[in-house]
Amino acid sequence: MDISEFDHHADIPGTTLFDGEQAMKGYALNKMCYSFNRAENRQAYLKDPEGYFEKYGLNEQQKQACRDKNVLAMIEAGGNIYYLAKFAGIYQLSVQDVGAQQTGMTTDEFKQKLLDAGR
Repeated sequence: MDISEFDHHADIPGTTLFDGEQAMKGYALNKMCYSFNRAENRQAYLKDPEGYFEKYGLNEQQKQACRDKNVLAMIEAGGNIYYLAKFAGIYQLSVQDVGAQQTGMTTDEFKQKLLDAGR
């Protein structure tokens, strides 16, 4: 029996599934974001982001996604949304900001979409 018969989530357009492969791919990025649990690490990051990227061994794709503050690109680079929330918090990105990025909308458009859906 082919395991792909049970993998009904594999073909969701525009979706990056966080699986074992993505976890390995994003290990350095997620480890860096986990470090943001400590205030001194958040301050160190803000003082020297490039040095912080090097400290944790991020690859160029991960570094650029962080430079751009693009959570969707971070997910594609192996980031786990639970760890990336720590990163987003450094820049005061709200859940609506992240949702807007994921849908290709502005934050205001995304907020309006949520309001319209609730009517």
